Amino acid sequence: MKIGFIGLGIMGRPMALNLKAAGHTLVVPDRPSLADDIRAVASVVGDGAAVAEAAEAIILMVPDTPDVERVLFGPHGVAEGLTAGKLVIDMSSISPIATKSFAARINALGCDYVDAPVSGGEVGAKNATLTIMIGGPDAAVARARPLFEALGKNITHVGIENGAGQTCKVANQIIVALNIQAVSEALTFARKAGADPAKVRQALMGGFASSRILEVHAERMINRTFNPGFRIRLHQKDLGLALGAAREMGMALPNTAMAQQMFSVVAAQGGADLDHSALVTAIERMAGISE
Repeated sequence: MKIGFIGLGIMGRPMALNLKAAGHTLVVPDRPSLADDIRAVASVVGDGAAVAEAAEAIILMVPDTPDVERVLFGPHGVAEGLTAGKLVIDMSSISPIATKSFAARINALGCDYVDAPVSGGEVGAKNATLTIMIGGPDAAVARARPLFEALGKNITHVGIENGAGQTCKVANQIIVALNIQAVSEALTFARKAGADPAKVRQALMGGFASSRILEVHAERMINRTFNPGFRIRLHQKDLGLALGAAREMGMALPNTAMAQQMFSVVAAQGGADLDHSALVTAIERMAGISE
């Protein structure tokens, strides 16, 4: 398939390269930051409209809801280049409510729309092992599935309504954030009490407390390797989506709100672009522990 790909950052770049490795053709918009390895394997065109004109399916992997809206409907955006029968796939993590609106506007142009946010971070993007959460009509999802199979392993069609995938991703980010906070508190407790956090992690990995967060992120916490796999500011954005949607539905997410505050502590100290495992530094400060 001829794939347009917009959003070639930490996640998007390896995803695009995996699509190329699977035999698909890439079309991308020109940017000063465009990596040489993408330039070497893709057709480079002027803007989003030109990408849409040239491609059968257009994938978006950008940071936030306003970015998706701008890429789709801004000047020289994707919508200007669409013709009936094309497929738009948004793999960003954005508002489920806005997604419904974007899908309706794309559908009005005679095109299919699928929301398919991902989990798995940079490692999952590079290894094509992403978890992909999909919302959209059966026929559109069937068209997109060969592309998803080149990008991930756990591929779930959550619902036929657009926004179902984004709702699932928000739920995922709630769970991840609360687990990071739980592991941060446990390791800080152990450290404050005089136990070796590395040995505590090793012991817990063999019990009921074992988790991917304890496996991967606790190791980052112990080794102080906070170079971003997933940036705090992006997790803040996702929890903001959760809290905003909860407010609209008239429900409370008290622990999600607390995790958001812990991320805000780290961001206020200049750590917004650190990996989200750096939440532990906020807990450590509260415990009077300095690095």
